[in-house]
Amino acid sequence: MKTDYDLYCKYTRVWIPDADDVWKAAEITKDYTEGGPILHLKLEDESPLEYPIGPKHNPLPFLRNPDILVGENDLTALSYLHEPAVLHNLKVRFLESNHIYTYCGIVLVAINPYDQLQIYGEEVINAYSGQNMGDMDPHIFAVAEEAYKQMARDERNQSIIVSGESGAGKTVSAKYAMRFFATVGGSSNDTNVEEKVLASSPIMESIGNAKTTRNDNSSRFGKYIQIGFDRQYHIIGANMRTYLLEKSRVVFQAEDERNYHVFYQLCASATLPEFKDLALTSAEEFTYTSLGENIFIEGVNDAEDLKKTREAFSLLGIKEANQTSIFRIMASILHLGNVEIFSERDGESCHVSRDDLHLGHFCRLLGVELEQMEHWLCHRKLVTTSETYTKNMSRKQAGNARDALAKHIYAHMFDWIVVHINKALHTSSKQHSFIGVLDIYGFETFELNSFEQFCINYANEKLQQQFNSHVFKLEQEEYMKELIPWTLIDFYDNQPCIDLIEARLGILDLLDEECKVPKGTDQNWCQKLYGQHSSSVHFQKPRMSNTSFIIVHFADKVEYQCEGFLEKNRDTVYEEQINILKASKFQLVADLFQEKQESSGVSTSSKSSRINVRSAKPTPKAPNKDHRKTVGHQFRSSLQLLMETLNATTPHYVRCIKPNDEKEAFLFDSRRAVQQLRACGVLETIRISAAGYPSRWTYPDFYNRYRVLMKKSDMAIGDKKLVCKNLLENFVKDPDKFQFGKTKIFFRAGQVAYLEKLRADKFRSACIKIQKTVRGWLQRVRYRKIRKSALALQRYGRGYMARRHAEQLRLTRAALTCQKQYRMVRERRAFLTVRQAAVTIQAFARGMFARRIYQEFLLHHKAIIIQKSVRGWLDRKKFQRARNAAVIIQCGYRRLHAKRRFKQLKIEARSAEHLKNLNSGMENKIVQLQRKMNDQTKDFKSQNEQLVHAKTTLDTEVTKLQKELDQMRSRQGDGSQLSSLQEELEKLRQELTEAHAQRKSLEEEHSSEKKGLQQRVEELERENSMLKSEKEEMNQRIHSKISEDQETSVSQKEACLQVELNEERQRYQNMLKEFSRLEQRYDNLQDEVSLAKFQPGHRRNPSNQSSLESDSNYTSISTSEVGDTDDAIQLVEEMGMEKAAMDISLFMKLQKRVRELEQERKRLQANLDKMEELAKRKGSESRISVSEQESADLAYNSLKRQELESENKKLKNDLNELRKTVSDRASNNSSSNELQDGYNLLLSQLKAANEELDVRKEEVLILRTQIVSSAQQQEPSKRIETDNVSEWNNSKKPVDKEEALNAYHGLCESKKLLEAQLQSQSRKHKDELEALQTQNALLKDDIEKKQEMLNHTMSLSPEAQVEYSVQMEITRLTNDNLDLKELVEKLEKNERKLKKQLRIYMKKVQELEASHAAGAQATRAKPELTRQVTVQRKEKDFEGMLEYYKDDEALLVKALITDMKPSVVSATVPCLPAYILFMCIRHADYINDDQKVHSLLTSTINAIKKVLKKNNDLEMTCFWLANTSRLLHCLKQYSGDEAFMTHNTGKQNEHCLKNFDLAEYRQVLSDLSIQIYQQLIKVAEGIMQPMIVSAMLESESIPSLAGVKPMGYRNRSSSVDNDGDGPGGYTLEALIRQLCQFHTAMGEHGLDPEIVGQVVRQLFYCISVTLNNLLLRKDVCSWSTGMQLRYNISQMEEWLRGKNLQQSGAALTMEPVIQAAQLLQVKKKTSQDAEAICTLCTALSMQQIVKILNLYTPLNEFEERVTVSFIRNIQNRLQERNDPGQLLVDTKHTFPVLFPYTPSALSLETLHIPASLSLDFLIRV
Repeated sequence: MKTDYDLYCKYTRVWIPDADDVWKAAEITKDYTEGGPILHLKLEDESPLEYPIGPKHNPLPFLRNPDILVGENDLTALSYLHEPAVLHNLKVRFLESNHIYTYCGIVLVAINPYDQLQIYGEEVINAYSGQNMGDMDPHIFAVAEEAYKQMARDERNQSIIVSGESGAGKTVSAKYAMRFFATVGGSSNDTNVEEKVLASSPIMESIGNAKTTRNDNSSRFGKYIQIGFDRQYHIIGANMRTYLLEKSRVVFQAEDERNYHVFYQLCASATLPEFKDLALTSAEEFTYTSLGENIFIEGVNDAEDLKKTREAFSLLGIKEANQTSIFRIMASILHLGNVEIFSERDGESCHVSRDDLHLGHFCRLLGVELEQMEHWLCHRKLVTTSETYTKNMSRKQAGNARDALAKHIYAHMFDWIVVHINKALHTSSKQHSFIGVLDIYGFETFELNSFEQFCINYANEKLQQQFNSHVFKLEQEEYMKELIPWTLIDFYDNQPCIDLIEARLGILDLLDEECKVPKGTDQNWCQKLYGQHSSSVHFQKPRMSNTSFIIVHFADKVEYQCEGFLEKNRDTVYEEQINILKASKFQLVADLFQEKQESSGVSTSSKSSRINVRSAKPTPKAPNKDHRKTVGHQFRSSLQLLMETLNATTPHYVRCIKPNDEKEAFLFDSRRAVQQLRACGVLETIRISAAGYPSRWTYPDFYNRYRVLMKKSDMAIGDKKLVCKNLLENFVKDPDKFQFGKTKIFFRAGQVAYLEKLRADKFRSACIKIQKTVRGWLQRVRYRKIRKSALALQRYGRGYMARRHAEQLRLTRAALTCQKQYRMVRERRAFLTVRQAAVTIQAFARGMFARRIYQEFLLHHKAIIIQKSVRGWLDRKKFQRARNAAVIIQCGYRRLHAKRRFKQLKIEARSAEHLKNLNSGMENKIVQLQRKMNDQTKDFKSQNEQLVHAKTTLDTEVTKLQKELDQMRSRQGDGSQLSSLQEELEKLRQELTEAHAQRKSLEEEHSSEKKGLQQRVEELERENSMLKSEKEEMNQRIHSKISEDQETSVSQKEACLQVELNEERQRYQNMLKEFSRLEQRYDNLQDEVSLAKFQPGHRRNPSNQSSLESDSNYTSISTSEVGDTDDAIQLVEEMGMEKAAMDISLFMKLQKRVRELEQERKRLQANLDKMEELAKRKGSESRISVSEQESADLAYNSLKRQELESENKKLKNDLNELRKTVSDRASNNSSSNELQDGYNLLLSQLKAANEELDVRKEEVLILRTQIVSSAQQQEPSKRIETDNVSEWNNSKKPVDKEEALNAYHGLCESKKLLEAQLQSQSRKHKDELEALQTQNALLKDDIEKKQEMLNHTMSLSPEAQVEYSVQMEITRLTNDNLDLKELVEKLEKNERKLKKQLRIYMKKVQELEASHAAGAQATRAKPELTRQVTVQRKEKDFEGMLEYYKDDEALLVKALITDMKPSVVSATVPCLPAYILFMCIRHADYINDDQKVHSLLTSTINAIKKVLKKNNDLEMTCFWLANTSRLLHCLKQYSGDEAFMTHNTGKQNEHCLKNFDLAEYRQVLSDLSIQIYQQLIKVAEGIMQPMIVSAMLESESIPSLAGVKPMGYRNRSSSVDNDGDGPGGYTLEALIRQLCQFHTAMGEHGLDPEIVGQVVRQLFYCISVTLNNLLLRKDVCSWSTGMQLRYNISQMEEWLRGKNLQQSGAALTMEPVIQAAQLLQVKKKTSQDAEAICTLCTALSMQQIVKILNLYTPLNEFEERVTVSFIRNIQNRLQERNDPGQLLVDTKHTFPVLFPYTPSALSLETLHIPASLSLDFLIRV
């Protein structure tokens, strides 16, 4: 059997004591033999050490734990449980991993980091909520969750005891525990009790915390907060009790300390208007706040803290008046400290100055009399049996009395605030249970320890006793539960020390007796202690002092100085001063000092504490006046009540450790930490655990961890317990070293380390064997490589030699070839040279002979040319002589005939008749030319006048300038100015010449433009004549086609109108759809009450409006188009809407005809107006006869216009008579024949109207042709005047005067017409010219801008050019976009106008359709009525509808929704209820019953909500999500909107809704679908949540991969009590099966694939929250877990591929988990590994990466931990990332859901309703 000495062998690591680090690590270099005096060690710095061993003084050093156990979450999981192991584990976790929390059995050890850590957010609270305590990393939230869960499970009150010395973080830990309860157990109503509980913290910190040398926010009192819960475990109230407020701090602070925060907060806010009355200044000017000589705290803003305090007061319901009173009292204390007391000469008395400013402020703020307070501050009253004396006090006594009064006032104010906080937190509801949080001071020892430290250490003695008994009890329960033989464990019992303090004649009793003695002193009391307790083991007398004593506490020896004990215990306050305060005129001050029935030390009464605990011993009666109680008695009573409360609850312990006294972040002082560990009882817990069986393993964990030590035959046994027993019996021979429990194996200390050593040896031997095999294989591979290389070298060498020989042969052959070629080239060159010389000689010789022949040929050719030219010249001379002779003969003959003709013309010219005819033809031209000449002369005159005026002005200016020049010459005599003036004169002359030239150019341009315009007029006249001829031809064709198309025009126009109506209806519904989308979406979480209040009415097409209002906008009978009368409106009102709408098409055609006629009349009127203007303009210049003719024309035109207007009115009257006839016929249509007759009458009247319209058009054409013909008569008149002058002269017939006059008038008319046309053309030309000029200017500006831009662009760099071009393009596009928007707005405005008109048409048509539908329904009910054809047509159009009576609506909703089971319709068409409901809605729309539609939709929505509220299961939620979305899609598909009709068939388009626009209900259904979707996600997540962590992290999908580590106490005692018989953990297969069930359920009920993908993505995001668990669990951060997690994720991805859900985005949600798994698997050593990690982990934040690296845990000694330097390297590389501040993933995040429109291909008329639905009352229509 191996003994303890056998463990001290070579390479064993041990701990040895050290003066600086407490414990130092070392390694044994030589095996130790039993009894040896020396242990040979080697320190970490490789220095040797001989450690002496003695049986008494120096025992064998403590053994170190294996590295695999270092950094454990629970200290009890360590194999060796002792002080150095605990200290080292805490140090490693704190410094290397930055973990501040560690379990030590049932104790949570919290080390103050002195830094802000992001581990207290709401996401962390959610992560710990509902988790077992041992499953997650240590945290204060885990302790709070354990307490909350045990309260709910065991129905037993709980307590969390937070202790530690000042600065250890007790207050913060208690605050976070209360925050957890406030978040998890929030109040069920709107009282916000949890907010009030949290709001009490800033108040208590303000009035009860102060800065000390050890802590900037030290709590100077103890408090116990009880948070009450109801039966549903919601917070309903709270209560607070306080203990031992440090009142002495009010009047005294040590160096570098501060008074309570509230004083500094008031001084920092003294400048506020509401605090002006307090007369406060800086804190340095007040005695009570300046004693510590440092009034500031780094990083703290006192003024901001006061705001938070006041907000907390307001939240707790403390009124502003009371707050003001509180601050007045606090300020009065500061003023009281500054009251100066002067000593009298005798030294026995003193006085206060009457002019003391601070005393006045004190009395004013407290409302007391100044004289009385001044008197009693320096005097006291002595009362004897016979009389009363007033005694003077010395200055020191008065100062002490003043300080006592200040302390007393502050203590009462503190108690008053606590009482009112309790009132605010109190509730009238019955409290079912509570959780108490005790924030109390830890064990304290200073250089000078006084009464306060004595009370604090006394309280810690009581708490330690309770802690020891609780730990011992838990150990006993664990042993009994596992059926382990129980042996008594000796543990430290501090009851003797407690008896020393509180027993009869104990320290407190002797102190109270000494206080009763009139002249008792601290020295007398100390001597009594020496005499009474000198024999006690826990009491000692110091050697060098007679005024102090030593008490041996459980943590350490503490020496107390007796000075001040009696005074602090008495807490003396003179009654006279209290009476003055009682008489204050302020009620709050007077109430503070009224007599109470209970002690002032206990802040709340026993009734208000609501504790159902009664003391076993009767409490002593309180004295009559509470200020006379001793503090020790009060404290002992309150402590007794606290212990009774704690004993009645289940305690949970949090021990806070202060790592250093410098308040540095993450700095660990081992000596300070050990001191606190010894004081807080952590090491006692370790000792108790180590005395028994501290290491405990479950059988499966032990089997998985140590099966490598087993033989193959042992592993074949199926019973794991038996296998474990055989293994331990073989390797551990001592049966006392282990015990087999019911579910666990218990080991003594060190046995797990021994088993780990055996396991490591096994692995080491296996590694050696593997290395041997691998090395042999490597050598064989190396030999094969060498042999292969040798053969390759030989082969390559031989090949090289062969290639060299071949190269030599090739070189020889090449040399011979080169020689041959060279010789050949040399000979060839010689031959070519000789041949070239011969050829050259031949060429020169032949050239010489050829040039000689060419010269001879050239001379011959020139001679021939000269001969040709001479012969041609001779022939031409001969021809010219003959021609000239012939011409002379012809001229003589013609001259003879010309003379004869000239004589005849002279005779005719002398006659008067010829002259008259000639003058009559040229008169008009002469007049015209005369007028033009007059105009030109006028223009010339005006221009000459302008020139003369300009000349005169210039002459005057010249004279002025000449005068000025003379004056300047006379004054200065300088010739330079004369030259300048002459130059200016020359410039003016040049400008004048330029003006003349410009004028001439303008005249020339005017003449040229005039000629051009005349030519343009001639061209336009020709074009006008051509257009008129074409127009006449077109009119003839139109007249010919009218008769042919008249019969078919009515039906065609009706069809066109119907098509246009349908198009406009579709556009209108699309507009309504867009408008509804812009409305605000309803709240997705509306409850049933709000839905019942909201009655969303469908927006029906406006058929419910009054007839007058609707018809007033009806375009076919619009008063603005027909006329100014209201006859048409009155006729429609008399006829009725239905009768008038029957012939809407006829009305529209008539309206169109009338509109055309009206437009024609307007055009004629415009032409007449123009002619009148022309007549007025030219009337003064024309002749009298012409004016008479124009007046006649005007009279004729006015008569014609009047006639046309009368005809127009006649047509209007005919139209009104026609409508009246239609109305009369429609009112008397008893049979279809009469209706047909009326319709024929309408057609005949329409034809008559058309004929009349044609006649009017012909008259208009005749009038136009007359005007044009008069204009065209000008051309023949011109031809007569020019070409036939001789005929006029030779004519002997008399000329008719009338004909001449008509011709003359025709010429005048044509002249006027041409002039008007010319003027209009000139104006048009001018306008076009101006437009072109402006356009040209714009183009020039544009070109200049573009040129500037181009120059600017070319001056830029290429990158800037690209950027500038992009910016300019963006600017251009923006401007274009704005222009387009303006155009769109205009179009939308026009569209709204048109749709407004269309709405009127739609109302008429809908009323017509409704009347037809009503007629069809009446026909089915009453067969004697007519119009059967209409019934058949409507019945065919409206297929696929279901009719029901209004009374059957409840049955319909009940059958389809309330009582519907998804299994009933599982075999039918998916979403059958939705289709049936929509078919019923269609019928209600068909019969135009808006109430029915509204009632059915509202009932459907409410019923679906009720069903889902009642049945919260997955199948029902999927079923109704599918049906609700399908009903929504049906409302869209059949809404008539074009956007939803693109995929419809023709039949489906016929089934669209006709009367109602249900866009608002579509929005309600969309919101309902979102609510159902969220409920589905909630249900699915609730089912999957318990499975995720177990399946993804804990189950072994890859067998034998995960290694098991030793577990601590927390893993042995989870809050869920499973004895092993409960269900095991979930596997990955179970999770995938659950996902398959979800997917199958959604698919069976017809849920859209897009929604299925979104559900799966949300569920996968829920699975990805596994990362939170990974970040909070050290035991799963290992390489094997990473491999396991990656395999599990690959299986999930495979499932996605199998379900064809790759595109749903679900895989992307798993990316952070994938990267976390990869991070666990990659190497983590070098800088290259750090770079790879930074590149790989893009989806993880820096905090998450560092957290995983800190948590990474090797599973065996062959793995290495992640070094701190590597983690720092990672942090430095990731500093640039802008990661979010939170560590954990948001568990409440929900992706936004989208319901894409998916139309159904199902035809409604083919839908079959199964009989099992019991819907017999539905009628198929």
